[in-house]
Amino acid sequence: MNNKPLLDPSLTRRQFIQHAGLAAGAIAFPFVSARNVLGANSRLNIAAIGAGGKGGVDVGYCAGENVVALCDVDQNNAAASYKKFPQAKHFKDFRVMLEKESKNFDAVTVSTPDHVHFHAAAMSMKLGKHVYVQKPLTHTIWEARKLTELARETKVVTQMGNQGHSQSESRRLVELIQAGVLGDVKEVHVWTDRPIWPQGIDRPAKLPVPEHLDWDLWLGPAPYRDFHDGCVPFKWRGFWDFGTGALGDMGCHNMDLAFFSLNLRDPLSVDAISSGVNSETAPKWSIIVHEFPAQGQRGPVKLVWYDGGRKPEPSLVKQKELPGNGCIMVGSKDILYVPNYWGRGSFLSGGPMEDFKNIPQTLPRHSEASKDNDAAHHAEWIAACKGEGKALSHFDYSGPMTEAVLLGNVALRAGKKIQWDAKQLKVTNVPEANEFIRKEYRKGWESPV
Repeated sequence: MNNKPLLDPSLTRRQFIQHAGLAAGAIAFPFVSARNVLGANSRLNIAAIGAGGKGGVDVGYCAGENVVALCDVDQNNAAASYKKFPQAKHFKDFRVMLEKESKNFDAVTVSTPDHVHFHAAAMSMKLGKHVYVQKPLTHTIWEARKLTELARETKVVTQMGNQGHSQSESRRLVELIQAGVLGDVKEVHVWTDRPIWPQGIDRPAKLPVPEHLDWDLWLGPAPYRDFHDGCVPFKWRGFWDFGTGALGDMGCHNMDLAFFSLNLRDPLSVDAISSGVNSETAPKWSIIVHEFPAQGQRGPVKLVWYDGGRKPEPSLVKQKELPGNGCIMVGSKDILYVPNYWGRGSFLSGGPMEDFKNIPQTLPRHSEASKDNDAAHHAEWIAACKGEGKALSHFDYSGPMTEAVLLGNVALRAGKKIQWDAKQLKVTNVPEANEFIRKEYRKGWESPV
């Protein structure tokens, strides 16, 4: 078994390009692997695209399976995972890993910066691999739509990494809200303490590339730029070329209860104010208003997002001060207050969650969720890959959710209230805003779909 941490040094640049070209050609025609569905007692063979940082966390939750391949552009960041899974082969370029090793694994975790999610996930799915992709699902709205469509076509098991979706008390709140304990929910307020990295800044000065980092591969499909502070390993989230700001980082966490319980999707309009937007980074703070249409028995919903220290009025839930993260759902019968990313909430009426024992449980729970909802989220995906149950943050849910969340960034960058046609994937009233719906990819990183 080849356990070398780098690609084969005997490969010339021309041979490498030929190999990458073969990989791109192979994924042009999707197939479903014969290993695609296993029995509940079988072990999945898993590869990780992103093995350090959050990637190390994600593949760590798969330790009960067979981890056969690890890919990371930062050898220092991935070192702990290399040590934890000594049997796994090591790669720096996930395209090479997919080309060389795809016959040897069933499922892939994708835990890279946002700008790489789409290519890594789409290439894996077109090879028939189940995928677990970190939030936000993609870097652009167009990419989210394409991954949703690809999941339907390939029928692989998908899960976005918003682990609060598997938190037991959050699922109980979804059941209560859907049973009508709040009445008609017309307004939702969601906030976060992010950003906890620099935003509202210009591009930093050029720095030498660290020896342990393959900078060109880290950039991947993004436009080329010189290496600078704020990219590796964490502070990239504020840069438009790589991340999606505070909204993209936390929206798929903190907004999840509202999206899950109210079946929100396809807003009609989005408006935003902020500290000021430049072409390099997201703003220091923002307040964003999504207007969702009525759907089924539910009326229209206004969802207001706050970041960078902005928060709703605490008197709304009879508090003197609100914590760094939370959600308030205002209904015609009651108001729900969740003082965290997800989990246990309280009702303004004073009734605890336990008062609603007559409302049946309709959503599955996992034993891991009582102590670790992240473990439960991965376990749900792994079980679904083996044909047991369903991963509930599948791309038919998380894809439209990501579209709606990222539409807030489009409104921010457009600087105007936008009207949205979800079917056409188009802003109808501010034509220049449509440049932010999708993006051009660097040469050699053309779209895989």
